[in-house]
Amino acid sequence: MEQLPQSTPASLLRPLRVLAVDDDSLVLFNTAAMLEDMGHVVVEAGSGEDALAALRKESFDLVITDQVMPRMTGVELMRIIEREWPHLPVILATGFAELPDGAQVKKPMLNKPFTEADLADVVKAVTL
Repeated sequence: MEQLPQSTPASLLRPLRVLAVDDDSLVLFNTAAMLEDMGHVVVEAGSGEDALAALRKESFDLVITDQVMPRMTGVELMRIIEREWPHLPVILATGFAELPDGAQVKKPMLNKPFTEADLADVVKAVTL
């Protein structure tokens, strides 16, 4: 695939189907709104379990997940996605202090709080 120049606005990239996962409804709403402003189609999930259910029903181009959630962390969700959908890009949205001791995450991370420009940059990086 041809690399787009660094200055390519996110709005010029192809629209993606994005699964956004966060247990905080306000953060989820804001993340989804930013992604939709970039032209992407967003499905929201309020937990890791809801995200897995959505992934088993629909096809997605990208998953963006929060780290700190009850019952299933973002790292745990990411590990399941790596096994079941190995080619599906995942972005972990977190503060580094939220990662469990010894956790090594080889996926792109988005530091909270993030701006729409931050989000656009990491989405572009994982989908080009």
